[in-house]
Amino acid sequence: MSVEDRLAELESRLAAAELEATRAKDRGDVENVFSKYMYYHNAFEDQRIIDELWVAKGTEGVRSQYTNEGVFTDWDSIMEYHRGRPHPIGKLLMHYTTTPVIEVSADGRTAKGLWIMMGLESGTSEPSEIENVPPFMFVEKELPDGRKVWAHWVWCKYGIDFQKQDGEWKIWRFRCYEVARASYDEDWINFAAHERAEFDAKLMYFGDDGKPVFYPPVDGPTVTKSFPYALDTSEKLLPEPPLPYSEIQDTFA
Repeated sequence: MSVEDRLAELESRLAAAELEATRAKDRGDVENVFSKYMYYHNAFEDQRIIDELWVAKGTEGVRSQYTNEGVFTDWDSIMEYHRGRPHPIGKLLMHYTTTPVIEVSADGRTAKGLWIMMGLESGTSEPSEIENVPPFMFVEKELPDGRKVWAHWVWCKYGIDFQKQDGEWKIWRFRCYEVARASYDEDWINFAAHERAEFDAKLMYFGDDGKPVFYPPVDGPTVTKSFPYALDTSEKLLPEPPLPYSEIQDTFA
């Protein structure tokens, strides 16, 4: 092999190594974006999610979906999920993610990730708000001052697309799939037997004094349906873990 051939081979190998190093760094950066999302969300610092983690306003193809009620495709309506969140007294969120499967596109412009989330949610509702919440959302024992307690275990999956903008990875398309939920003093099987669908489709979060805050009107119909645990269904592999791909059009939405 000539010196010129050896140099060409070394240059090719160096370029391949640099590409692999860049993709490995990209994967870590993508995971950090979603980890920051959870840290901010758990502390009710959702404005920082808007400011730091989502793609810029005007980005084509933005999307978010949390229930089977429909999908948000307008940047402003997507941000309504995060905008103006209060810091309720006595409320606790502790969501933590595991089991990431992350694929960065060969062109380095997009990435896809899938996570499992486990956690707890809890707070209290003032007597004036109790009538606005189905009884099964509360635990049996109330506080001496008449406040009701809601305390839940929750399990979800998150399927997220990311886009690199100005050298930084940003959330581009967001999908939450609830898997199961259970009140602290009730197992998830019996909790699933309650008539939850209508309330779950509307409830965005519990705010100050345990006031239920509901989703704004959706922008379009459901894109990907989720199947929370139910007594009469079997589990589905939804969504599929992301696979290696070259460009975003080469993979599933």
